[in-house]
Amino acid sequence: MNKTSNPPRNNKTSVHTETRHIVIYGYTRQELTKVIKHFEAQLPEFVKITIDSSNLVTKITLTGVNSGVELLRFKMNRFHNDLNRIFSQEVVSTEDKSIAQVLGELLTELDLTVACAESCTGGNIAHRIVQVPGSSAYFLGSIVSYSNDVKADVLGVPRSDISSYGAVSKQVVEAMAKGAATLMRSDCAIATSGIAGPDGGTKLKPVGTVWIGVKYGETIVSECHHFKGDRNDVIESATNHGMVMLINLLRNKYEIQEDLNDD
Repeated sequence: MNKTSNPPRNNKTSVHTETRHIVIYGYTRQELTKVIKHFEAQLPEFVKITIDSSNLVTKITLTGVNSGVELLRFKMNRFHNDLNRIFSQEVVSTEDKSIAQVLGELLTELDLTVACAESCTGGNIAHRIVQVPGSSAYFLGSIVSYSNDVKADVLGVPRSDISSYGAVSKQVVEAMAKGAATLMRSDCAIATSGIAGPDGGTKLKPVGTVWIGVKYGETIVSECHHFKGDRNDVIESATNHGMVMLINLLRNKYEIQEDLNDD
């Protein structure tokens, strides 16, 4: 009598992976470690957290791996919501997107255009914006007004303001934003003027000092920041901050950081 053996059973349990992202702005890595410490301690073993931070832009990624797909999704959504509550004022995106992508989608949604007037960032804002496919629909162009003559002759910045307040000032950067929007007939504008270093700083305006102006419609706002790091860090930080300022202005959640102004 021949015995028929049954095929071995596959005891492997299918494993599911769920990923959630959040992009925030404004924290150094050291500050973030303190804020998120309690949240990290509550995560179960099957959920891992990774933090990618650069020039005040931070992407937090949660990756969950478990056999129960429904329970996993429920848990991941809960943790994602918790992160959104912790960083409610600093959230730029709840998806894996760059600052430029978020700005582009917002401009597209509102059917708006943007132009730039860049001094210390040297065209870096324009570079970041055009890295996004389809940016030609909302980005009109940028004037790299590195010299005071270009600020005055092309953007229409009053020479009296440059003489009285200096090129790195509230008056000049706001005039640059207005000039860019007028020249290119854009709805919005971002302008920067600062000292990227390593030389050129003074006691009153040290290296890292950057004035950033943003225009939307008839509204113009500006801030002075003192960014840390080398020349590239200052340029990248100013680029990020200018785009975030416009994002917040378009979302009607812009708040003036008065303590960062140097008036």
